[in-house]
Amino acid sequence: MTIKLSIYFVVGLTLLVSYLLGCFNGSVVTSHFIIRDDVRKHGSGNAGLTNFYRTYGAKYALIVILCDMGKTLLSCLIGGYLMLCTNGCWTLGVLLGGLGCELGHMFPAYYGLKGGKGILSGGVLVWMLDWRIALVSWSLFLLLWLLTRYVSLGSVVGTASMPFTAFFVFDHDPLLTALCALVAALVIYCHRENIRRLLKGTERKFRWHVNPISPDESDSE
Repeated sequence: MTIKLSIYFVVGLTLLVSYLLGCFNGSVVTSHFIIRDDVRKHGSGNAGLTNFYRTYGAKYALIVILCDMGKTLLSCLIGGYLMLCTNGCWTLGVLLGGLGCELGHMFPAYYGLKGGKGILSGGVLVWMLDWRIALVSWSLFLLLWLLTRYVSLGSVVGTASMPFTAFFVFDHDPLLTALCALVAALVIYCHRENIRRLLKGTERKFRWHVNPISPDESDSE
């Protein structure tokens, strides 16, 4: 019973710490403290990288990228270290840390539960889990994005591949596969409006630009 309680405590601590880190949203923080605005008042209303890039251009996009990648990296490292030290399972800790960070990014307590869609955070998570999972996910994302210019399509398909690849990479481990499926389901759920627009043929295509473009245009993140 003592061992089980310690496992539950570490899992809970990992999820809590990573969630709080995930709540630190790069788009919201950058738009608020540097641009003196709120990215969620523009475009799709989403606090993700694509909406930030579409609204403000490329000038501060790197700050957002570094913030969101950094918090995911830190969350995965903390989770991996805690689980490795207490239960000898680095991968499970990394996955729990990534899951908590994704939840914080999508539903941040600091910002009224209105966050991003988790693509950049998820993109870091797959690299922290295994290079083979990352290679499949990122290849699908880049291929579909470059061929169709739909960020959302590449995001959804790349994310959907995660549990299937993890099933084989992690030797059919049911817990790790289920957690990967949960991460993928959360990301796909956050893209539900994009999926509807894709089916209707009204989804906006990504285009490169340096300066801001029309703020009423929306995209996937």
